[in-house]
Amino acid sequence: MKNSTRSRQALAGSALLFAAVAAFAMPLAAQDTDTTRGIVAEEFVKTRPAKQGAASAKVPSYKLVGTTSKTVTMASLRANSADARELGITIWRLRPSVSGDGGPRILVQEGADTIAWTPERVPSDTPLRQGDRVRLSIESPRTGYLYVIDREQYANKQQGDPYLIFPTTRINNGDNKVTAGRLVEIPAQEDRPNYFTLRQSRPDQSGEVLSVIVTDKPLEGITPGPKALALSADQVANWEQASSTQVQRFEMTGGAGKTWTKAEQEAGLDGTRLLTQDDPGPQTIYRVTVKSDQPILVKVGLKYSNTSKPVKTAAAKPVPGL
Repeated sequence: MKNSTRSRQALAGSALLFAAVAAFAMPLAAQDTDTTRGIVAEEFVKTRPAKQGAASAKVPSYKLVGTTSKTVTMASLRANSADARELGITIWRLRPSVSGDGGPRILVQEGADTIAWTPERVPSDTPLRQGDRVRLSIESPRTGYLYVIDREQYANKQQGDPYLIFPTTRINNGDNKVTAGRLVEIPAQEDRPNYFTLRQSRPDQSGEVLSVIVTDKPLEGITPGPKALALSADQVANWEQASSTQVQRFEMTGGAGKTWTKAEQEAGLDGTRLLTQDDPGPQTIYRVTVKSDQPILVKVGLKYSNTSKPVKTAAAKPVPGL
């Protein structure tokens, strides 16, 4: 994955298509599902600072997705709650702004024109098309250090070389510390371009795999630079082996199509501006079962759609006066 300001020698293009956890999902028994949705959302949002002088907003509801035939009970969930940690990820798809959009926009310089794009949420399993412009935001309710690794996926099931695409010194000067309410955006708003464009780097590329890792301490031997950092396959395999085991994925009910808010824009631009309990939650929450001394890791599969037509951007119009 790359944009024009962050090159990678092994990639000829960049992409995000649809995200799915590449790990075991544990559905709950039917009678416990609604209760668990509330527990996950409340635990995540309540870790954020409260907004001063305002009553707490209604906690959003989430739906358990990506299930298998295996079930767990609420009793076992509560018994293992000390070993459960969450990670929030939102995929934003950019569409041409229209006059009715009330929220903030992404302004992109295209030739002599400034084009306005509106980010809107998509569920993690939404198929996108070649040419789609996509951004990513990540939030951890617990303090730690965030790392995002990207690898190309090919039709023969093999993967390309791993690259560390976050942290880099281009985003928050390389500061990858996360805490409740702090929003990390990839690419950063100040990047040019400040989005990824869906493109295959070669004909047999079927997708990409993002490994999103949160550790209690900084990983040894990692020195962020202005570009993506090449990693060894063995190094990444060791991190994956030492990290998470079981993952549940929850999607925000009614979140799809919601547009970027001013609070999210400000939190992503300024690392000191934290999201509060009244601000929107992430579109997707991953609940990971780990031991207390383990990092958490979520693998997000980015799969290309072979049947979709390229996106036409003729509807995007220049911003008057810019």
